[in-house]
Amino acid sequence: MDPFAKFNGYKTPEAWQLENLASAPETEWARMLRFVQITTDDEQAMLATIEPLFRRGHELVVGTYDYLRDQPETAAILGWEKGADPAHLAERRRFFTVWLARLLGMDMSDDFARYLFVAGKKHAAHGPRKTHVPPVYVSGSISLVNAAFARFLYEEMPGDPIVPAALAGWNKVLTLHQHMMLTGYQVALAVDSGDFPVEVRFFGLLRTIAGSQELAIRVNQGAQVEQLLRKLFNYYPELRGYVLEQEWTDSVREDSTGTPWFEATPVYRVRPMWRVLLNGKDISYRDGIASRLEPEQELHVFPPGR
Repeated sequence: MDPFAKFNGYKTPEAWQLENLASAPETEWARMLRFVQITTDDEQAMLATIEPLFRRGHELVVGTYDYLRDQPETAAILGWEKGADPAHLAERRRFFTVWLARLLGMDMSDDFARYLFVAGKKHAAHGPRKTHVPPVYVSGSISLVNAAFARFLYEEMPGDPIVPAALAGWNKVLTLHQHMMLTGYQVALAVDSGDFPVEVRFFGLLRTIAGSQELAIRVNQGAQVEQLLRKLFNYYPELRGYVLEQEWTDSVREDSTGTPWFEATPVYRVRPMWRVLLNGKDISYRDGIASRLEPEQELHVFPPGR
């Protein structure tokens, strides 16, 4: 124990670590790609339908938001009970157009996975207009696109035997998109869930990466810094590579017969010289991630050299 601890009230500094972080968007994207198994045949069939679907793209974008405007439930969610605000409608159409272009371009990149993840957060009222779209309407909109694709191809390619295979492939991809958006949606809901907020402030490079100077994260009574940091790094997974260093550790589990087996799980250790301060005091000198949280506290994250 630090011989001066009784004088300065601090413990000997200890490097802290986090476990059980959610998969990063690109990791979850790759996992789900393996699961749905988009085959070469799927891709070839989808490629054969891109041009006719592209021709109907404008119709799909306009028709989708006309439909959402005319349905009482979605009109109320969007604040369009008395008609769509032109600026807001234009924003929504632009977002949909960009998404549709990347969908029809068969974009399977990690960047697109992150884009969909962020789109999910925005649907949970974390966008500039703070509009909260319940997940049933996120899933429902994906279903509407699936239905529109089926109708377009029936009309544009009547009787073509490639259409059923193409629709099967598009359904797999749209399922991926829905999953990634709902993943982002859930982490945003977690940030807003709890008894009281703790203000997290970023400094230096982190402000640029996060695109923000601060984030209010709600936690429950009795919560520790660990729960707060887990919500933070799930919400901003792009910060992990800067603040945390991923390592792998073996954990022992048992199968249904009681047979033990080893499973590698990631552990995230704070990088040297990075500091996380709770009300101005480095948690490494306190109780680490076990430090208790109270209302009106602030957490500051500093890069090295600050």
